[in-house]
Amino acid sequence: MSAKIRASARRPGADAVAVKGWLPAHKWLLLRRTTQLAIVALFLAGPLAGIWIVKGNLASSLTLRVLPLTDPYLLLQSLAAGMLPYREALIGGAIVLAFYLLVGGRTYCAWVCPMNVVTDAAASLRRRLGLKGGNVPSADTRHWLLAFTFVAAFATGSLAWEWVNPVSMLQRGLIFGAGLAWGIVAAVFAYDLLIAPRGWCGHVCPVGAFYSLLGSFARIRVSAQRRAACNDCMDCFAVCPEPQVIRPALKAVGQAHPLILDRNCTTCGRCVDVCAQDVFRITTRIDRSES
Repeated sequence: MSAKIRASARRPGADAVAVKGWLPAHKWLLLRRTTQLAIVALFLAGPLAGIWIVKGNLASSLTLRVLPLTDPYLLLQSLAAGMLPYREALIGGAIVLAFYLLVGGRTYCAWVCPMNVVTDAAASLRRRLGLKGGNVPSADTRHWLLAFTFVAAFATGSLAWEWVNPVSMLQRGLIFGAGLAWGIVAAVFAYDLLIAPRGWCGHVCPVGAFYSLLGSFARIRVSAQRRAACNDCMDCFAVCPEPQVIRPALKAVGQAHPLILDRNCTTCGRCVDVCAQDVFRITTRIDRSES
């Protein structure tokens, strides 16, 4: 039986669980979920429980009445719409921009964005149901949509994207209950499940497209440091939301070192979790060693 047939006959990560145990084989996934749920809880604690640690949302917030944080993507939309941001918004945008330039833009998608839970759930269910194929749009689609959101902001004089942004809609749905918000979230789930595998985050979402532009020089990276131990089980490719980023580092395609440098890598750590051979590790950009 070939490696590809074996990979399709079992759940990705099963070998890692058998070798490392369940907890080590889900370490990074659990850390991400804890981080995502904690962030959502901080935002919901105010309107739902009256505990105002953080006021606002992922687009713009104030923590402990001191620390402003603003999505730089929102700031650029504001400027395109002809709005002059407040000084606090500019400071908050600079803080967030510096953080993601340092850590990696797509870490927002894997560690912060609550829609990641939705799209991951769709991908997991798709694997369990054995759904194959799909109509996946070009990876450039999200960059065209990113440009369109700025054009729409300019044309309407408003933050047009925020009217339908699933990230904002999910937060509104959690606060206010049923309505259009949940319909948009459900549509994204159905799109990934039935039409385009990993379609939303990997090919459509303009937020992901924006943050990918910040990831070119990120310090935190994933390395296929023990790539010589790879047994071609394909589990890392099965669970990675951007599987095209793995091959250059893992198979030495176009680069000699084992570091994943593609700006679309979300540093989610799933490849680390599911690899029974411990091929991958999360490290820094300057660590190009191989063992």
